[in-house]
Formats: sequence, structure tokens, C-alpha cells
Amino acid sequence: MITRRLFASLLPLAGALALVLAPWAATAQERSQGELRTRAFLRVCADPDNLPFSNRAGEGFENRIAELLAADLGAELRYTWHPQVIGFIRNTLAAHRCDLVMGITAGHELVSNTRSYYRSVYVLVYRAADRDKFSSLDSPLARIARIGAVANTPPVQLIRWKGLEDNLVPYELQVDTRITHPARQAVMDVAAGRLDMALVWGPIGAYWAKRAEVALEWVPLEGDRRRGLPMDFRISMGVRYGEKEWLDTVNRFVRKRRREIEAILRDYGVPLLDRRGRLINPPPWLAEPERKSQAPADAASVVAASGPAPEDVTVLDTPALVRLLEGAAPLVIDVYPGAREPPPERGPGRLWLPPERATLPGAVWLPNVGAEVLPADLHDYFVRALAVLTGGRQEHPLVFLCDRDCPFSRRAAVRAVRELGYRRVHWYPEGVDGWREAGRPLVRVRPFDPATADREAS
Repeated sequence: MITRRLFASLLPLAGALALVLAPWAATAQERSQGELRTRAFLRVCADPDNLPFSNRAGEGFENRIAELLAADLGAELRYTWHPQVIGFIRNTLAAHRCDLVMGITAGHELVSNTRSYYRSVYVLVYRAADRDKFSSLDSPLARIARIGAVANTPPVQLIRWKGLEDNLVPYELQVDTRITHPARQAVMDVAAGRLDMALVWGPIGAYWAKRAEVALEWVPLEGDRRRGLPMDFRISMGVRYGEKEWLDTVNRFVRKRRREIEAILRDYGVPLLDRRGRLINPPPWLAEPERKSQAPADAASVVAASGPAPEDVTVLDTPALVRLLEGAAPLVIDVYPGAREPPPERGPGRLWLPPERATLPGAVWLPNVGAEVLPADLHDYFVRALAVLTGGRQEHPLVFLCDRDCPFSRRAAVRAVRELGYRRVHWYPEGVDGWREAGRPLVRVRPFDPATADREAS
């Protein structure tokens, strides 16, 4: 037990210690501003030149949401400006120079995330005049397209999965936004004709497409989370770890001001997804009535990309295909997407892939006929090729294949049954990959030309 005499002797030491610790205590209080319920300032970490998110002039949607939060808190809004590059969190939020990051991917490991306040998606930007050519990675002309994407972003993996890596024009990911903006530049390169497609984060793509000198459009990219290829992400705000009171304060704001926040995002054309991943604010060219009215003019048919085979299509594994080949002598059709000759108006020297393909012995290659949207010329090619190869007999057995996970083969099989009336249609989902893995041989072929076959037959 401390006696009165001992306590009295310690008082001078306590006073000296208080003088020593006073500056530290003030700094600690300043650093804990994020936890104070009543605050004079809302200190936001932001990029000074990164529209549509933020800039020094306060023209971004994150600026406007920050203003809404400051008004809600009755606090003065102050910014700590720093380019959003490597070290952004370390040099701003973690250094206690500010208390809130306005936009960051939900689940970010360097911050404590608030509840998400919007969900958006990567988009494909293209020239409106090229809607029937370059509005989809499944377009027959995608294989002669120049496709821009920022390095190490999810669309790059999608491009590789689609087999379009040779078409990729990469843009740097880690840059100083005071000097360059790669995603914005990719959009502007589409407008200038230097790219045919740009795959960029939706808020950036939609914002700058609207401000281009030529008419640009965009469509959301469809990913596949089961294969680790998500294209949509939830966005939240970020605070320092351990600041639970401040986190709760911001979460209450997000809940209470949800409608006002969504209205701001809509003003900037941010592609917004609902809980089921559907666009809640589609642009005019994606509105359902317009899509329906354009379908007959733009394409002969549209077939879904995935899902189980319909009852009128027989699914084969490798042993079943071998048995069918030994007995029924079916027509095996590879529909792997390949390059089409660049049209003259695209100019000389454009990227396109050699029209040759390794496939099953005896198979014919009808490239691109499994595209989701089939232009009229490809539809005619499909009809004529099947008629020549089967002698016009719709009961002739057909086997459609591509590569494993390639959606073209399923679409072509469904199209042959439901649109062209063929009655014995099979689908081999494992495709060339499964055949190769079973130790079976492959041969190299060129696309089938119905006109040449007609001349040889005569």
C-alpha cells in the first residue's frame, strides 16, 4: 500500500512525467479524430485528378458524397490529396493524415471496410457505329479486333479465357494519375480508332464514353465466379482498423443516405447492379424495347451462352463419341471461333489470326457459327455449309464441338436443332481438349468453304 508520505514524494515526479507526455497525448488525441463523435472536420483521403471519382475542383461523385457526409456530420470537409498509386493508403489513412477513403473494393486488406454503397461492373466500350461488330467478345470479328485493357485487371483474365490474348493492347496499372490515366486513355483510343474495344472499370468507361468526340457505347462484361473470373465488385468506404465508433458512424450514414448516394451515382452514369447482378440503370441502347427492335436487323438469331443442353441435343463424353464415330459415321463440326478476313474498310495491316485449326480427324471447321449473335452473312454460311455437307438430309447425325468451356459448341448445336431443323444433333462439351487428353490424334484443318465444295462436286 502506498503511504501518504510516499504518495507526496511521487507528486513532483508525476508532474514532470505529465510535462514530458503532454505533446504525445495531444498527438494521440489528434490521431483519434476518427473516433470522436463530435468533430470539427471531416478529413478525406482523395486523388486530386481522378475523375469521375475525385479531383481538386470537387467535380467527382466521391467529392459529392463526401460533401453529403460532411453536411450530415455538421463538419467542415478537408482533403488530403495524394495520387491513388502504390502507397496511397500508407501515406494517407495509415499515416493519420486523413480519416476516410471514399471508394475502395469491399474486403480490402489495408482498411476496415464500411458497408458497401454501390456495386458496379467492368464494361466493354466500343464505337456505336460498330455495334454489330465489336460489342461482344463473342463477336465473330473479335479475333481481328484490337482490345485494350489495363494490365492485371479482371478483364485481362477474361480475354485470355476467350483465347484473345494476341489481340490485347495492355495499359499500365500502376501510374501517377497526375501524368496519365490508362483506363480513360483506352476509352479515348476507341474513339480515335486506335482500339476496337476497351475493357475498363464501369464508372470510368461509362463516364468517359459519354464525353468522347464520337458516339461510344458500352455493355457490361459477364464473368464467371465459379472459374474465378468475377467482373462485378462491391465498393465501400475505408477507415483505419480499430476505429469501431467511426466505422459505425459512416455505416449509419450509408444506410440513412442510401437514396441520395444512389442519385449521385446515377448522375455520373455509374453502371449500378442490383442484388441479382442486373443493371438497374441501363443506357438507352441496352433498354429492352430497343434491343428487341434491333434484333432482326442486326442478327439472324440469338442463342444463350450457357446452361444444360436441351432435351433435343444428345450430350457425349469421349467414349460415347468414339462409339458414335465407329457406328453412325456422323458429321463432326468444330465451331471454334476464328478470324474472318478483315473487311476492306478496316484498312490494311490489321491484326487477324491465321485461319488454321487443330481438331479431330475428319472434322470440318465452321468458325464462328456458335456466336451468341449471328450476323446474316454467318447465318447464311452456316445454313449452306450444313446443306452441302449433309447432302440436304436433316436426319444426318451431327456432332458439334469446340474447346472445353467454349460456349460456341452448345450454341451451334441448339441452333442446328431449333432453327435449322436437324433431328440427330449431338454435343461434345469436352471438345478438342478432352480428345487430346484421351490420347487421341489431332489434325490441322482450314475453314470449310461451301463454294469450293460445290465447285469440286461439279
